[in-house]
Amino acid sequence: MCGIAGFTHFSGNMGNLDTLKRMGESIIHRGPDAGKEYLDEHVGLAHRRLAIIDLSELGVQPMTSVDGRYIIAFNGEIYNFQQHRQILVDEGYVFRSHSDTEVILALYARDGIKMLDKLNGMFAFALWDTQNKKLLIARDRLGKKPLYYLHTDKQFAFASEIKAILTLPNVPKDIRIDAVHDFFAYQYVPDPKTIFTNIHKLPPAHYMWVSADGIEIQQYWDVSFKNTSLENEATLTTQLLDLATQRTKDRMVSDVPLGAFLSGGIDSSGVVAMMALNSKTPVKTCSIGFDDKKFNETEFAREVAEKYHTEHHEFMVHQNVAENLEHIVSYFDEPFADPSLVPTFFVSELARAQVTVAIAGDGGDEVFAGYEKYTTDDIENKLRQKFPKLIRKSVFPPLANLFAKSEMTVFRKAKSLLNSLSLEPAMGFYITNAQIEDRLWQRLATSDTLQKLAGYHPAQLTLDAYNKADGPDHLAKILYTDLKTYLPGGILVKVDRMSMANSLEVRAPLLDKDIVEFAATLPSNMKFKNGEKKHILKEAFKPLLPDGILYRKKMGFSVPLASWFRHEIKDLAHDYLFTKSQGIQQFFDMQVVQDLWQQHQSQKADHATVLWSMLMFQMWWFRYMQTGSEGEQAQ
Repeated sequence: MCGIAGFTHFSGNMGNLDTLKRMGESIIHRGPDAGKEYLDEHVGLAHRRLAIIDLSELGVQPMTSVDGRYIIAFNGEIYNFQQHRQILVDEGYVFRSHSDTEVILALYARDGIKMLDKLNGMFAFALWDTQNKKLLIARDRLGKKPLYYLHTDKQFAFASEIKAILTLPNVPKDIRIDAVHDFFAYQYVPDPKTIFTNIHKLPPAHYMWVSADGIEIQQYWDVSFKNTSLENEATLTTQLLDLATQRTKDRMVSDVPLGAFLSGGIDSSGVVAMMALNSKTPVKTCSIGFDDKKFNETEFAREVAEKYHTEHHEFMVHQNVAENLEHIVSYFDEPFADPSLVPTFFVSELARAQVTVAIAGDGGDEVFAGYEKYTTDDIENKLRQKFPKLIRKSVFPPLANLFAKSEMTVFRKAKSLLNSLSLEPAMGFYITNAQIEDRLWQRLATSDTLQKLAGYHPAQLTLDAYNKADGPDHLAKILYTDLKTYLPGGILVKVDRMSMANSLEVRAPLLDKDIVEFAATLPSNMKFKNGEKKHILKEAFKPLLPDGILYRKKMGFSVPLASWFRHEIKDLAHDYLFTKSQGIQQFFDMQVVQDLWQQHQSQKADHATVLWSMLMFQMWWFRYMQTGSEGEQAQ
């Protein structure tokens, strides 16, 4: 796991070796073990190394191919590199190192762009062809590793994190107003956008050519749900466990200490069980807990740790949220508001004290339908089918408006349900899961903000993904939608930034491409069966986990956010929201913000979600948009 950065001179001179060193040093947390640069008259590459495989100097990057034609800066891990290495050796290729990076170079020299189809792993890399004068930039299938790029008439640069791009001179920091709306709707800025007009994300499963002729972006992979398996459930369950076990073993290859995140949920518990059964030494496991029992899963994590005799470590998040929050949030270069970023940072910090690589259960919910929102969506769709379309369209919206007059939680839920039922399934899925209601957005946003956004709605991002899905039913389509939006935009960004903030590599076997493709062939009623979420994954893990773990109510990696705003972070949040100028004041009516704050403090309503989004926006703004001490970028 590493950090990469670089630029081209095709549109204008972007800098020198010192420029590249500054870019690399800004993301040194991603690779504290070594740093190196490459520069010629066309391209500059910078690399920061977190040594995992082949710890010798031969693994340092940017790495040059044996013949000197290709130079690569690579971030990630390729889990099937050894089998490709052996094939290349059999063909006569002589390797200088034992790294997966050199295998990528060799595969590209042999296969060109088609080598992307052979890579199974998480990656983002830049590969420069000194002969054809073309730069290839590519990103893994699901978006585990980030890649940002700046593109203007006179500038092209790229990096693992935006902060490296912002070290360059004269980088425009114009704000995308539609990205602001997106952020408050989703709690992240969906790709290919960023919060900045001229900085973009390379989408997952895409590659980019950069040359004197400009840039060209192509997609190289997608997941298909159209070919549903006809095998019986018992056979598919066995195949799933075998595949998950093998892909977990693949991720246990490391030349540095390795452990696991253990929340006590199905996914992480299953992963720890598979690790323990394939490890000669006790697995090191790490868990995070809260004083509030509604959010504390440590007793369940402890149960799994005891069953598999792991070397278990726990950390309780007490009153240290406020004193650490600014530091934690500083690692996000654009607004990001998933509250679980806090425990993810702490569990990464805890893990890093023990290991350099942690294996996690991320992906189980998106791949096998584990979120509570899929239950809600199923209920709504069944209700939707009971009412004629005319009734839903004409009667439900006025009823929702009546309930909207109250701030009581029960009325707000009724309003949301009626609004969702009045819409088609795809839009209903967006409405139910949006992090801010349209009515509240209309109240909050200033007339100037609304005017600039005329004709735009964040729902289009969800609808576009849903309509692109080729699945045979609604569940297949929303699973595809989450794989294309929430997973890369929310979950994987959070895990990457918080683990890399602690120089920790995190691997997710349930997001292996083979598992994702296998799961896409499973009938939807094997994932969500008679109201039971993740049915087939639970069946697969039955030999490994007790029923108390498999069938307990899902808690998720959540935090006591409403309480935090009334206690732990109250003063900090009030300071950012109401005593600092600019930021949300440029987009929102501050009297409405004040009203939301007062209602939350008096417990007349729970506005924690939108207040948290505002706080995260403010913390980002005053680190990345302001000048002076408050505007210093995270290092």
